[in-house]
Amino acid sequence: MSHELDHWFVTEILPHEAALMRYLRRVSQVPAEVSDLRQEAYVRVYEGAAKELPRSSKSFLFATARNLITDKVRRERIVSIDYIQDMEALDVSVDELTPERRLNARQELERLTEAFDSLPETTRAVIWLRRVQGLSQREAAQSLGIEEGALEGHMTRGLRNLAKSLLSNLIRDADDAHHSNQESGHGQRID
Repeated sequence: MSHELDHWFVTEILPHEAALMRYLRRVSQVPAEVSDLRQEAYVRVYEGAAKELPRSSKSFLFATARNLITDKVRRERIVSIDYIQDMEALDVSVDELTPERRLNARQELERLTEAFDSLPETTRAVIWLRRVQGLSQREAAQSLGIEEGALEGHMTRGLRNLAKSLLSNLIRDADDAHHSNQESGHGQRID
């Protein structure tokens, strides 16, 4: 199932990335959060599709993104200033970076780096210029001396390959955790 799900995600969801990004830029109040919102939408879509594939992938993607934005706005409204001041008075770190979270973040970064490094040189350059340096498609194409259509092709293939690699790692980790739990006796029935 995971291979089918990965294939569905790459062929049915990723082609809508440009439209999704336009939508998120339009509705997000914090431009710096757009990439994080996209990733969160992708995670929710993937998890939802793992339970049951939607009839309309595009509608599912945009409904998920809309719900994500709604949830975010709702959470931001709930947190009151008094609550934040109370937390500061207690000198409690709400979002403490635990050793486990630090290790997970480092592992995720290593996986992303490996996946990025495995891309062809031009593809890496395209993604770097567009996603990291924030150049427009035209500026990036001029900088690399290639046509905009070729740049778009590199971008699409590169992002698909990154997504495939990262999703494969995520699935492998989940499988490893599942097998580890089974081997340690969790989930075994005792008569």
